[in-house]
Amino acid sequence: MTDAIDQLLINALMEDSRRSLKALAQISGLSAPSVSERLRRLEERGVLRGYIVDIDPRCFGYQLQAIVRIRPLPGQLQEVERQIIATPEFTECDKVTGEDCFIARLHVRSMEQLDILLDKINVMAETNTSIIKKTSVRRRLPPMNQV
Repeated sequence: MTDAIDQLLINALMEDSRRSLKALAQISGLSAPSVSERLRRLEERGVLRGYIVDIDPRCFGYQLQAIVRIRPLPGQLQEVERQIIATPEFTECDKVTGEDCFIARLHVRSMEQLDILLDKINVMAETNTSIIKKTSVRRRLPPMNQV
């Protein structure tokens, strides 16, 4: 479990994961060594799994983003999963219940690149692709306050 100070530190890091220990200490009212110890314990318990850098793929030429629903053909589930994992343009993928087995996020530089990547999967699966026009809610965590 986390306490109110842990929650405060987590929320501060969610706003800006580059905050210094000194800044976190000021926010929490603790000393920098105490903050460091709390963060270490949160990491050890798996509450804090990492600190990320948020990069805009468009700066590297990836102008299109798509959501791809993937339904492997019979006997092809593991091979489709291997293909997704081996294709770096797939930046997220969830194995799901329902008619589709995978829902994946894909970044590509062009429609032609999208076709090439999907053609590799379409020999093993049916796909349904939606181009993302706008991201209204960027990936975020649910509220961290405890009940």
